[in-house]
Amino acid sequence: MQNGNQPLISVIVPVYNTKAYLGRCVDSVCAQTYSNLEILLIDDGSTDGTGEVCDEYVTKDQRIKVFHKENGGSSTARNLGLQKAEGAYIGFVDSDDYIAPDMYERLWRGAQKYDASVVQIGRDEVDEQGNRLPDICIPPEKDTLIGHRDFLRELLLHKGDCSFCTKLFRRDVLEGRQFPVGALNEDFHFLVEILPEIGTVVSLPGQAYHVFYRMNSNSRKADKEQLSRVYEDNIRNADMVLAGIDASERDLHTIAVRFGIFQRLDYMLHVPIRQMNRENDFYMQVVRRLRRDWWKGIQNPYLTMKNKFYLTLFVIAPRGIRKLHRKIKKLS
Repeated sequence: MQNGNQPLISVIVPVYNTKAYLGRCVDSVCAQTYSNLEILLIDDGSTDGTGEVCDEYVTKDQRIKVFHKENGGSSTARNLGLQKAEGAYIGFVDSDDYIAPDMYERLWRGAQKYDASVVQIGRDEVDEQGNRLPDICIPPEKDTLIGHRDFLRELLLHKGDCSFCTKLFRRDVLEGRQFPVGALNEDFHFLVEILPEIGTVVSLPGQAYHVFYRMNSNSRKADKEQLSRVYEDNIRNADMVLAGIDASERDLHTIAVRFGIFQRLDYMLHVPIRQMNRENDFYMQVVRRLRRDWWKGIQNPYLTMKNKFYLTLFVIAPRGIRKLHRKIKKLS
């Protein structure tokens, strides 16, 4: 569908138990200066009345469509949205976040200007007390075109933005594809998969996507068991990337090795100490891999001295170092 020269943009909003924040989110999408939108609210089995709020919005704006499903996680909600979306372009917004009024107009204009299949814009984060959090990704000062290999490089150095919510995708890039179900870092996994087909990512200046960081949200739970799974998935993603890079690409391969070691160190700093035992197969695999790759890590130019220091300590006495680390954190 087209509205004048504006192609239809489908905005997929997975929704789960965000009754208190959904209004701000949906209102910010409805208020876009780019008007030819299809807004898909995918209620993922909410139990707090969020589903009813979704239904109320259908009567407020004819561009809104609501789909209710059994709870299955964010990926299943997004996948249903992809099946139902009719737009020439597709965007995503999390239901506790909100966006600037001109976000989709700016993204679409960038897509048209550079004939790009994917365009992204910067984001900022605010916590529940209204405090602005440090920027995770620094947006460019001007329009920047990034080749898919360079974009992967930025991701592996923790400088790039893997979020689907800050991006606008041309439909054909996502056609016939799905987010991995059950993964807790599905954006990174999916984005790395499709990067070769994207070719070039256009990155725009400014921060138009606003992340509302609440610790008890579906994607940011403070539960230690859940967080442990996040770090495990991060390691699996790192191994997936490394397996797909030929050793002849020396610089990128070295960066991918760094990424795998970094993710394993992150896991070791966050896995519950009670799970650091020989009965935990995943933990033991991480320990063995760190010991195997210790010398590679020491020689890796992309790991900091602090990274290499922790790597050495965890190779020697992982459980003891974690106990000491916990005591130091309590004192600081």
